[in-house]
Amino acid sequence: MTNGLVDRILIATDGSVKNRPALEEGIKIARAFGAAVYAVYVIDMGTFSSMSADMPIGDTYRIIKAEADEAFDRIKTLAGDMPVTTSILDGRPAAEIVKYAAAKRIDLIVIGTQGKKGFERLLLGSVAEEVIRSAPCKVLVVK
Repeated sequence: MTNGLVDRILIATDGSVKNRPALEEGIKIARAFGAAVYAVYVIDMGTFSSMSADMPIGDTYRIIKAEADEAFDRIKTLAGDMPVTTSILDGRPAAEIVKYAAAKRIDLIVIGTQGKKGFERLLLGSVAEEVIRSAPCKVLVVK
């Protein structure tokens, strides 16, 4: 049964502490509306080109994937008994979030304004801004 307002919520995470308020708010809204929860973590492959050659890409990818899994575990813990569909995406974060939202017919994207910085930067204010401009649905930006 759908509520007609918000049936599918996409929560974008980068695993950072500063992103946690967005996770909490997304789960709170999903619970209030009985909405399905989708969580995405985007690996920005562009960051790999600026890395030191000392660390093989495969090792770095495994580290980032483990971080994504930790972020998803956090969301699932917050969600409790609510099911959460998780996806790790590769590419430019804003573009991948928007593409995923369109493909899954998402009603609301919840994204934080602050994330990681420097090499670890995956979701930041600039990503939120681009998502707002391009999204096929409503976007909630959480500070």
